Amino acid sequence: MPIIHKTFTTQKYTAVYLVDEDQDAMRLDQFIQIYMESFSREAIKKKISNGDITIKNRPAPHRPSAKVYYKDQITLITKKTIHEDEYWNKKKLELITEPEIIYQDPFLSVLSKPPYMATHPTGKHLFNCATVYLEEKLEKKTHSIHRLDRETSGILLIGTDPKIAMQLTSEFENNQVKKCYFFIAKKSSLYRTDEFIAEERLGPSEEGLKRVYIDHYPQDSENGKHAKTYFKVLFEDPIYALGLAFPYTGRQHQIRVHAMAHGLQLIGDKLYLGNFKMFQRFKDNIATPADHNLMQLPRHALHSMAINIKYNDKKTTFYSPIPKDLCHWIEQNLSLDINQFENDLRSNIENYFQKSFK
Repeated sequence: MPIIHKTFTTQKYTAVYLVDEDQDAMRLDQFIQIYMESFSREAIKKKISNGDITIKNRPAPHRPSAKVYYKDQITLITKKTIHEDEYWNKKKLELITEPEIIYQDPFLSVLSKPPYMATHPTGKHLFNCATVYLEEKLEKKTHSIHRLDRETSGILLIGTDPKIAMQLTSEFENNQVKKCYFFIAKKSSLYRTDEFIAEERLGPSEEGLKRVYIDHYPQDSENGKHAKTYFKVLFEDPIYALGLAFPYTGRQHQIRVHAMAHGLQLIGDKLYLGNFKMFQRFKDNIATPADHNLMQLPRHALHSMAINIKYNDKKTTFYSPIPKDLCHWIEQNLSLDINQFENDLRSNIENYFQKSFK
């Protein structure tokens, strides 16, 4: 991609693109459409007329039909408006935009990422991002070490030194990091036991937009990729189960799909408690009252509770307690002492982290 410069703040994204030889004499609006696929032609024309899209060394404002030429530099400015807003039952959610700092030194920051904050800029999510927040706060470049899904909350490591970031990324890629997630699930007829290892292979079965839905296959199948997760349920009643998931591998949607395959569908999970069509309805803000009633929560109930990693030549565990939105759901729906339950969770995490993965 001919992008030669980009800067992010929590309020503005600036990108500078270089026109390739095969784009010579292309219309300005057509050129921008290549890099802003999710924007309509009319939206792009409006950005051009507003002066948010400019051609270097040529007086603005430009016309959408203006020609761009080989080696022209095109600056695109995107300001934070409404495109990262989230809604629940037609009401705009108040998002947490400042993550809690669990640990910080000159080389590494460990955050408790709130739900709806992206790990780093991608697609339309350019501002409410962990890396963007840190770069603006610290006034220095940051480096993603691993990632969490936008709706998943919890422990997230971000490097502020490229050498350390590369070293820790290697630990994640080589499955040398022990991770633990807290979940709240609704039990289905497939649920059998409160402790099990899931080893279904995982991967999308369709192309295009439906690639977002990850299917599961038998362990001896040639479809999908190897995946392994250990589950332990620590509280259950006739309807719900709360517990911990320890992933050995790091496949897309691994915990959510493995849980579903064994009868534990995470509440709030629009894909795996719901389905692809329901996911699209929530995405388009046209979800029905029945959709909301089934989900119960605006986001899937999955929280990265602890990570054990080798840092500064010693094994270190970082913890993030159950977040307020999940605590509130528990208080409203279950007879459970949150403080005692959280102590039980932490004890189980510590015991499991002392074991070796096989």
